[in-house]
Amino acid sequence: MTSRPPVFQADNTAAWHAELHLAFAARAGRTVLRENRHRGPLRVQKALYPEGDAVCQALLLHPPSGIAGGDHLAIDIAVDANSHAQITTPGAGKWYRSGGAAASQTVTLNVAAGATLEWLPQESIVFDGAIARMDTRVSLAADSRYLGWDILCLGRAAAGERFAHGRFDLSYRIERAGKPLWVERGGFTGNDAMFASPAGWAGATVCGTLLCSFPELPQQAAALLEALRALTPGDGAQHDITALPGLLIARYLGDSSEAARLWFAELWKILRPAGCGRPAVLPRIWNT
Repeated sequence: MTSRPPVFQADNTAAWHAELHLAFAARAGRTVLRENRHRGPLRVQKALYPEGDAVCQALLLHPPSGIAGGDHLAIDIAVDANSHAQITTPGAGKWYRSGGAAASQTVTLNVAAGATLEWLPQESIVFDGAIARMDTRVSLAADSRYLGWDILCLGRAAAGERFAHGRFDLSYRIERAGKPLWVERGGFTGNDAMFASPAGWAGATVCGTLLCSFPELPQQAAALLEALRALTPGDGAQHDITALPGLLIARYLGDSSEAARLWFAELWKILRPAGCGRPAVLPRIWNT
């Protein structure tokens, strides 16, 4: 954690441009990975079935282990009708300090009629000096189900690093049947005044957002909120849980990515049976 991070200079010849296209389908009661195409260092090794045939789990791998200036990653995932896919990662994502070129990651998630997608990556760590953008777009059918989260860490707190230089932009959009449920955009530069502002990060270094949408949510929202609000992050960080029409949102703002992830996992244990109709079986990779 104290070593000097890689620096990408302005010459783009060494940059990675990687793509991953995954598609899942339901066949005879089993969710199969029907398409797995990649270009560059971004891939899924194989389909896993830790809880039986109905749910296909995929571990998203980025062998370089970090995203440097000039790198561009594109992830496109389709979950066909009545199938159930769960996507996670084996470790934290890292956005390295840039020598001038911008990096980006674009995630496009399409969930068809009667299908379920769980998008559960581990945290993203933004190194001081990174210049990057993250875009996520989720398209849901009228009766599909989605449960996802993202955790963002500014600087490597264990090394005493803060995000004092660089630029980071992000956007997140969820649509159901073509109508927006959630539209969020943000951006900040190193030492942004919002990092200290009570209206912004309030001195924290880690933020997290969990989003859940399923057709029966309006009828279950009150009971779910009561159960979920009984759970709090282990580090006592600022947090909140609320429900909008068709969408439930949980927010974490503190200094521990581990505390954020563990709290989200506890919320997931309640939301998964309610929203996905399945008991909560923790991915084994989270324990390694």
